[in-house]
Amino acid sequence: MKSIFQYMIIGVSALSLAACSLNYEPISTPTELTEGTSTDTATAVLKDRNAAKEQLQNLYELLRNRQEHWHLDYLLIGDSHADNAYAGTTGAEVEPYETNSIDASNSVLQRDWSRYLEDIAKTNVLINGLDPLKANGQVSETEYREWKAQAEILRAMIMFNMARLWGSFPVITNIAKTITAANVEEVYPTYFPPRSTAAECYQQIISDLQDGEQYAPAFNSADRTLLSKTVAQAMLTKVYAEKPVQDFGKVIEYAEKVRSATGMALEPEFVTLWGWNQSTLDCMKRNTSEGILEVHWSAGNGNWESWMYGRSLENYDFYFSWAKWITPSRDLINDYKQENDTVRLNQTVVYYACTWSNYYPASNYPFMYKYRSGYNNQYKLRLADIILLEAEAYAYQGNTAKSAELVNIVRHRAKLPNLASDKMASKDAMIEAVLHERRLELALEGERWFDLCRNGKVEKYMNNLNSRDSGRLLQRKKFDQNSYLLPMPQSALDENNNLQQNPGY
Repeated sequence: MKSIFQYMIIGVSALSLAACSLNYEPISTPTELTEGTSTDTATAVLKDRNAAKEQLQNLYELLRNRQEHWHLDYLLIGDSHADNAYAGTTGAEVEPYETNSIDASNSVLQRDWSRYLEDIAKTNVLINGLDPLKANGQVSETEYREWKAQAEILRAMIMFNMARLWGSFPVITNIAKTITAANVEEVYPTYFPPRSTAAECYQQIISDLQDGEQYAPAFNSADRTLLSKTVAQAMLTKVYAEKPVQDFGKVIEYAEKVRSATGMALEPEFVTLWGWNQSTLDCMKRNTSEGILEVHWSAGNGNWESWMYGRSLENYDFYFSWAKWITPSRDLINDYKQENDTVRLNQTVVYYACTWSNYYPASNYPFMYKYRSGYNNQYKLRLADIILLEAEAYAYQGNTAKSAELVNIVRHRAKLPNLASDKMASKDAMIEAVLHERRLELALEGERWFDLCRNGKVEKYMNNLNSRDSGRLLQRKKFDQNSYLLPMPQSALDENNNLQQNPGY
């Protein structure tokens, strides 16, 4: 027992002290209020009703204060590992995403795996801790259902990210019991679970979201930061588009529910989503008409992440002395220009003079522009994504007319004409047209890699990329069927012998 506890303490300490590239993320420590007291049956039991309310607020803060893995790394994988962006800076942490040389030692993957599991554990505290509070009358039936549903939606979002990155993971929905001399043989293995199957992972994700659709708070167009029923429906749209559970009928069904929500519509102007108001030194608008789930920051409480990509307009020269992440690629910029899509190009890419020339001349260097200040909204889910997923589902069903109708809604906002007739001439042509539109609309929002994976297009678009993008670092190896999933972090494999590496790594 002594050696077991020493091992656990060393492991926990190692995770707590693991280095990260940035040390600006707020760090909170467990308290009695959020974790209660340990017993011989479970840990992290919520102390009382106030503890449950605080834990729910803590979950919302995960979306604001865990930016490295929730967003920065998501963009690195979604755009720099695809054809939308270069890594932007040098080093073993980020370059492999551009050169297709990621291995199990990559620190980004190690950070993401451990932190996603930590976040799931935090949702489990609330989900499991509410049961005794309901039983002893401290929370009402409505509170119990709503608070639990919000935690389930968040847990599903985290698990969905893990499923898309690694294919599967250990599905953990309970709080581990405290190890005692009497139960060590039973409980010790639960600290080192094997990966669940992909089917089991998606089954849990869907179950959580179905609970969310039924019991979460109703969508509030005046407050789009809530984990609402409509958020659950939007996530179900995205989940059912993925190959392990692909169901085009359900994609369309849930997308229609999202589109019919009161107050839901595309912003009339694309700039409103991303724009900066110089007179107020703030973003143009919060709670935009197409925001399904937004994360907000306000003056004096900004998001550090913006200066990772370019200039922060609230402080123009702040940290602008080193090469930035997620540099827009020539291939992406050319795609905008060939489409004559100046509206979206001008809100996605901006040019500044700088002191480095990693990919472009320093005098006229392009930067990612969608997160241009510490007060910009961050869109976890927005309507244009859902509309285009619905269009994708119709395209796969062979209904090219309906698919084009939906694509044209998004194109009109960008001041572009309807799709040409040749884009609707066949099912395959329409699928390509939707994929192209998603690239232009959602560029540098972390969706491109997953779009290519979902459509089975990784080899087609990535293996000839060096020939059509002269500024990209050379790929170390070709993409193949094993490239669709990323390697399991070696640190996770070392800590848990029950985990297995993905094929090809």
